[in-house]
Amino acid sequence: MNLKLYKSSINRYSALTITGSKSESNRLLLLQALFPIIGIQNISNADDAVLMQNALNSDSYTLDIHHAGTAMRFLTAYLSTQDGREVTLTGSSRMQERPIKVLVDALRQLGADIRYKTNDGFPPLLIKGKAITKHKVSIKATVSSQYISALLLIAPSLKNGLELTLEGEITSIPYIKMTLSLLNQLGVKTTFEHNIITVEHAKSGISPITLTVESDWSSASYFYSIVALSEIGTEITLSSYKKKSLQGDSVLATIYKDFGVETVFKDNSIIISKIANCTENIINCNLIKAPDIAQTIAVTCLGLGVNCHLEGLHTLKIKETDRLLALKNEIEKFGTPVTISEDSLTLNNVEKLKDNIIVETYKDHRMAMAFAPLGLKTNLTINQADVVSKSYPDFWKDLVQIGFIIDEN
Repeated sequence: MNLKLYKSSINRYSALTITGSKSESNRLLLLQALFPIIGIQNISNADDAVLMQNALNSDSYTLDIHHAGTAMRFLTAYLSTQDGREVTLTGSSRMQERPIKVLVDALRQLGADIRYKTNDGFPPLLIKGKAITKHKVSIKATVSSQYISALLLIAPSLKNGLELTLEGEITSIPYIKMTLSLLNQLGVKTTFEHNIITVEHAKSGISPITLTVESDWSSASYFYSIVALSEIGTEITLSSYKKKSLQGDSVLATIYKDFGVETVFKDNSIIISKIANCTENIINCNLIKAPDIAQTIAVTCLGLGVNCHLEGLHTLKIKETDRLLALKNEIEKFGTPVTISEDSLTLNNVEKLKDNIIVETYKDHRMAMAFAPLGLKTNLTINQADVVSKSYPDFWKDLVQIGFIIDEN
C-alpha cells in the first residue's frame, strides 16, 4: 500500500489513545508464559506483540516471527529453558541477516543447547530446551540491550537465578531498567551495581498480580514531530502515559523543548503543545539511551529547516534496515545533504523541501512514520505505508483523525 500525503494543516486541538508499548508488552508476555498467574492490561496491538503472543501460545515445531526482532531475542532465551521441547525459531529474510551470536553465546555459557541451521551467528535457530542450572554469564553490553533483557527475563525461572556481567559501554540502559523494574513489580529481587546485574530465582513463585502496560512513547514521538511542525497553539492530547515512565523514549518531553514543544502530564495523559518556534541553529543529541527516536528527530529538523547532529546511533545499522543509510537516502531526496558515520547522523545547510518526493520505507515501520509529519510542509508519497502495523496499526487512521489529507496511491 502506497499513500499520498497532501500538504495540510491539522486540527488545533486533538486527542488520541495510543496502543500499549510493545517493549513492555513483550516483556510481560514472556514473564506471563513463565508465571501464568500474571495478568496484563492494555497489551499492544502491534504486529510484534501479536507475533509474540502467537508464538508463546503455539506448540508448533517451527516458529516464524517474521520481522519481530524483540520476539526473536526474547523467544531464543525463553525456548532455551523449556525442558524437553525442540523448536526451530526463524523469521523473515531480513531477520535472517540480523546477528544473534552475542545472545546465543551467552545462553550457551549457561548450558543452553542452540544450533544455527543455516549461517553461524544468524537465525534460523534449532533450540533444544533444557533445565539450566549455571547462573554466571558475561555478555557484550555495546550491542542491543534486548540481548541483556532476554537473559534477565528468564532469570527468575532459573534454578539458581542469574549473575550477569556486562562488558563495555552499556547501550540503552533505560530498556534494561525497564526489564528490572517489571521484575521488581512481580516481587523478584534484583541488583544492578557497576557492570553486574543479579536476579534471584523466584523461589516461592510469583503472587497474583495484574500490570497495566503504558502507552508507547516511540509512537508518541511522531506527534511530537507533528506539533513541532505545526503553528503555535497546536495541541494534541495522548493517553495513557506516566510521568515516571519506564520507557527510555520518554526523553522526548525534554528533547522537544528545543523545538518549542511543551509537555504537560494530566489525568494519565500527556498534552503536547507548540508554545514557541524553534530558535536553535543546530540540535545536538546523544541518543545512545533512546536510538528509536533518531529518525523522528532527524525528520523534524528537516521539516523545520534546522541543522542537527545526532550520535549514539550504532545500533541503528542492525534494525529492520540500516536506518542510518536509509535516512541519508530519503532525506537527501528532499534536497538536504546528510553525513553519516558508524554511530552518527548530521544535517548541514538544510534546504527548502522539494515537493512530491517518494519516500521508500525499506520494510521499516519507523521510516514510514518518521517521514509522515512532512505532510504538514509538502506533498509526498510513502511507499509500503502499511509497514506501520509492526508497531502502530492505527497510525494512518489517527493522522486522518487529526486533520491529515491522505489518499491511497
